Amino acid sequence: MIFSTTLFLFLFLPLFLAGYYLLPFRARSAWILLGSWVFYGWWRLDFLALLVVATVWTYLLGGVVARHRDQGRRSSWALWLGVALNLGILGYFKYFNFGVDTLNALLGAADVSPWQAWQVILPIGISFYVFQAISYLVDVWRGDAPPAANYLELAAYISLFPQLIAGPILRYKDLADQFRRREHRFDTFAEGAYRFMIGFCRKVLIADTVAVIADAVFALPNPDFAAAWLGALAYTAQLYFDFTGYSDMAIGLGLMMGFRFMENFNYPYISRSITEFWRRWHISLSTWLRDYLYISLGGNRGSTASTYRNIALVMLLGGLWHGAAWTFVIWGAWHGSILVLERWWGRRRGAKQADARNGGHAVGATARTMLIVVAGWVVFRAVDFAGAVAMFRGMVGLNGARPVNSVALEASRLSLITLIVAFAIIYTEPFLHRWMVRIPRTMAPGVRMLRAGTALLFVLAVIKLQAEAFSPFLYFQF
Repeated sequence: MIFSTTLFLFLFLPLFLAGYYLLPFRARSAWILLGSWVFYGWWRLDFLALLVVATVWTYLLGGVVARHRDQGRRSSWALWLGVALNLGILGYFKYFNFGVDTLNALLGAADVSPWQAWQVILPIGISFYVFQAISYLVDVWRGDAPPAANYLELAAYISLFPQLIAGPILRYKDLADQFRRREHRFDTFAEGAYRFMIGFCRKVLIADTVAVIADAVFALPNPDFAAAWLGALAYTAQLYFDFTGYSDMAIGLGLMMGFRFMENFNYPYISRSITEFWRRWHISLSTWLRDYLYISLGGNRGSTASTYRNIALVMLLGGLWHGAAWTFVIWGAWHGSILVLERWWGRRRGAKQADARNGGHAVGATARTMLIVVAGWVVFRAVDFAGAVAMFRGMVGLNGARPVNSVALEASRLSLITLIVAFAIIYTEPFLHRWMVRIPRTMAPGVRMLRAGTALLFVLAVIKLQAEAFSPFLYFQF
């Protein structure tokens, strides 16, 4: 089940919220868990069983970690066993097929018969709930979070349906107190409903509309200059509005239940460096990688060379986390190498941070960063490395410059106009947000009109959803 379906909007969500507010507070965690399991198990019950079992061993081993924290060896063994088990299921379900394909490619090069292995289906959301389970174990081991009072509390945290499928990646230490006490007020619920509608519109009206262009161009064997750039920019907008749309909906659903989740995006496309980009893009993942991987590797506490190595390795693994393909590895290496280069340049200039804001005009720095990001998204979106090379050839004009009829047929006028509107929103919404925060009371009617307009767009998005085919969120596959 996903948010952008009539089943979720008109059946699951109303029934869940009705039950949630009719029950006393002490029973609401159980209701959250039941609803989350129904939400997740709607696709496949066997993968729900995997989620339940993973939560069981995380709870049991977390208890051992907490009870024996003063006895370092036993606590550490329980921690590492829990991490290994969770990474084990992630490794098997996400990377088994990739490993077999890579092995068979090597065997083929050596003229050896390939290994005929079974195909493994990837459970949706496994990358997110595994990371949450690991963060729980590590936080309890570090003493940053109390152990869960019971299995139900931990299971409700790991299975929390608003963010179960595609984040934000939540940490137990940030939600433990909220599970035990939180406020339920009408204005908070209304804020959540408004945030949900914004995310729904971003997904259905913008991301799904510009996806037509991106899909058409990336399917071409040799896109020309105009088509290649059109496709690259369309995917850049599609991914942003798709993922921010999901995050907005998740945060909004959390508010409807009284939870406050961390923000996952902070206008990343206005960044002036890749270092700044990763402070603004998928914040829950970048901070998770920093706190649980980068720091564990030594962070910047060692030599300069070891710091560069840690940055590159973390981004390489971050790329692999996104998907089991060499294109994701290359994407991670691309960003890692730019981060290292920026840090080196910052040290050479004597700057405290490797940030492009230390030099160059703001507009030029933003344009340069955006070009690096778009190049990375081409690799990220391409089916394979050959497809990425074909796109890059088109973007530099090596595939010619004449219009591509197939793209013109696929890309309707609505899609092209929506793409223009998407980038207009990308570069104006930071200033609109600042204006909304500081808006005087005399302009409150204008805010109410804006919210009414959002509600109208939400209705149009629901109508559009009924008329079109199913369109899952992009990060479901990661």
